[in-house]
Amino acid sequence: MATAQPPVAERPPDGAPGRVGAKDAVSLPSVVQAPAGALEPAPLMACGAPPRGRAFWLHSDDGVRLRLGYWPGSAGHVLILPGRTEWIEKYGLVVAELARAGWGALVLDWRGQGLSDRQAADPLLGHVRDFAEYQLDMAAAMEAAQALGVTPRAMPILAHSMGGCILLRALVDGWRPPSVAMCAPMLGLPQNAALRAGVAAMARLSRPLGRDLAYVPGTGPDFGLRSTPFDLNELTRDGAQFARMQAQLVAEPALALGGPSLRWAGSALAEMAALARRPSPDVPALIARAGNERIVSNEAIRARGAAWPGAEVVEYPGAEHELLMERPAVRGDLLARVLALFGRKARDS
Repeated sequence: MATAQPPVAERPPDGAPGRVGAKDAVSLPSVVQAPAGALEPAPLMACGAPPRGRAFWLHSDDGVRLRLGYWPGSAGHVLILPGRTEWIEKYGLVVAELARAGWGALVLDWRGQGLSDRQAADPLLGHVRDFAEYQLDMAAAMEAAQALGVTPRAMPILAHSMGGCILLRALVDGWRPPSVAMCAPMLGLPQNAALRAGVAAMARLSRPLGRDLAYVPGTGPDFGLRSTPFDLNELTRDGAQFARMQAQLVAEPALALGGPSLRWAGSALAEMAALARRPSPDVPALIARAGNERIVSNEAIRARGAAWPGAEVVEYPGAEHELLMERPAVRGDLLARVLALFGRKARDS
C-alpha cells in the first residue's frame, strides 16, 4: 500500500446545511443505495487476514470518504467496529480467526482515523465535530454491506472501546442486529469526576473561541501506540501483538493518529453521559472487560452489564484494554465466546 497522508475532508462550518448535530436522528439503511460495482477499490495492506480481502472507499451522507475492509464468508458476516486511533489491518488476525469458523467480516475505518478522511488540518489530531457523525459512518457501512450482498440486519457486531460507544448509540436508537459483542466498551472514562468535568468545561469554553481543535492537555501529535515502549503500554501484555501493531504504523505512516481534540473529548463525554441514562437494548450481548483496564471505565462497563437483560459478562484478570490483541489465552477464550454467541443466534434466526 503506498504511503500517503489521508485526505482532510472539506467540510461545511458548524451550522451549515448538511451537518448532523447531536439531536438529529440518523437512520441506518433498509435499502441499498448503490450496486456493488459502484464501490471504488481502496488500498489494503497484508495483515494476516485471508487473502480474499478487499477494501473500498465509501462516502457518508455528509461527504466524508471512509474506508471499509471486506472478507467474504460462508457462515455469514461480522461487522467489526474498531476503537479510537485504530485501523482495518489491526484486526487482520481477528478476521483470520473468524474465517476459520466460516465467518466473513467487514471492518470500518471511522472518520478521522485509519485511511478515512481526517477531520482537521492536522492529520494526527483525533477529531470529530460531534459523536452523532459516527452514526453516518455506520449508515455508510450498512449501505456498502448490502451492495456487497450482505444483509445488514443479519450481521452480528463485534465492537471495541469507542466502537462499543458508537454501537450502543445505534442500539438504543433502534438498530437490532442478531447479537453483539463489546470488548472494553468506552462507556465512561476512568479519570475522577473533577478531571472529567474540567475537560468538559475546557471543551465547552474553547468552542466559541475556535480553540477546541487543540489537543487534550497531556496528549499531542506523538501520543499513543506509535511512540510508546512496550513496557509502558496500557494496551496489551502480548509483546508480539504490540510489535505487530507498531510495525503496521511503520509500514504505513498514514495510519498514525495522536491525541484527541478538546472537541472530540467534550462530545465523547456528553455522549457517554447521555447513553448512561438510556435503558439497555433487548439484544443478546457479550460484554468483556479487562482486569487491568486503564483506558476506559470498568465501573461504567459493570453498570451496563448489570442492567443488560441476559448479557454474558466476563472479566479477564490482569488483562489490558485491547482484549482482542491480548495474550493467546485471553484472546482465544474471548473469541470462542464471541463465536459461540454469534453462531447460536445465527442458528436461532
